[in-house]
Amino acid sequence: MRNILSARVRNKHILFRADYNVPIKNGTVTNDKRIRATIPTLKKLLARGATLVIASHLGRPEGKKRAEFSLAPVARRLEKLLGKKVEFLPDCTGSAIERAVATSKNRIILLENLRFHPEEEHNDAHFAKQLARLANIYCNDAFGVSHRAHASVHAITRHLPSFAGPLLLNEITMLSALKKPKRPFIAVLGGAKVSDKIQLIEQLSKKADAVLIGGAMMFTFLAAAGNETGTSKTEKDYVPLARKLLRTKKIIIPPDVVLDNKKTVSVHALPKNRAGLDIGPETRELYSAIIARAKTVFWNGPLGLFEKKPFDAGTLAIARAIAHGKKVSIIGGGDSVAAIEKLGLAKKFTHLSTGGGAALEFIEGKTLPGIAALHKNKPKRADKRA
Repeated sequence: MRNILSARVRNKHILFRADYNVPIKNGTVTNDKRIRATIPTLKKLLARGATLVIASHLGRPEGKKRAEFSLAPVARRLEKLLGKKVEFLPDCTGSAIERAVATSKNRIILLENLRFHPEEEHNDAHFAKQLARLANIYCNDAFGVSHRAHASVHAITRHLPSFAGPLLLNEITMLSALKKPKRPFIAVLGGAKVSDKIQLIEQLSKKADAVLIGGAMMFTFLAAAGNETGTSKTEKDYVPLARKLLRTKKIIIPPDVVLDNKKTVSVHALPKNRAGLDIGPETRELYSAIIARAKTVFWNGPLGLFEKKPFDAGTLAIARAIAHGKKVSIIGGGDSVAAIEKLGLAKKFTHLSTGGGAALEFIEGKTLPGIAALHKNKPKRADKRA
């Protein structure tokens, strides 16, 4: 893969695929972290004489133009962060957009939401060709969508010299550290469903020295170990698979849980009319002690009902345990990152991944279409130093 910062970009239009899928409320961006992350690269490319045509998606408008999914608030926020005029265009393809890009006196242009067109998610060749008409060079700096075979991350690379952006390259470098981790390597997995993470659990049970289980999915494993789970969320169809994973001796399950009435009980004494909503204090101590010996930790998903006190205690305790001491610590998943930021511990972690599903698929060993497309895009004689 070629790095966009090594490309010759003076007087070139760059179609810059960003991930500006950010929360918006009443027309205002409420968390601009993803926008801020792109600013250093945008400034470097502008300083080198490039014109930036930025493309992104926002939410799931299902192929229709819907005002609540417009990127207009993102344009306003981007303009403020860059301190430069950002021209926002009302669409992302078509002759009017091509003319607007070609004649614009602005060097920063933000296109409207790619997903207003169903062709984007269908990886449509014609749609990709239309996007390609807006630029001389393509850059993918949106790792978080690179597991999708969408037109703006996959088909587009057939039409333009294609480069990787620094954020995408950094995600790959950091997540690749888990392929040959310093040991002991401990994985901490939470979240609601075993079914959502089955391949991840299987992969990590092979790679890690131990996999610590929490979140609602712990009850599927507790059921597999022969425990009563009360009214807790339990995926009965996945109990046999959980039982098989427990036989690896790598999976560690909680000895106690906090119930919906805020009482702590042993997992062997969970009442039939109650649900567990967090790992208990004994589990917090056990998991923290295992993490203390680790040289590498990967964490994905909350350990309990993190949004509601006191069921955030397990997640916060694990965040503190991972932050303590010198270790490679890689965090994937919005709720895990939210816990770390809530405690002001972000700087204590090696890497907070913004990759979401793409990060999990990368760790599972899957081929990401957007990354594969960049590898296949070989320089032609004419664009060797594009």
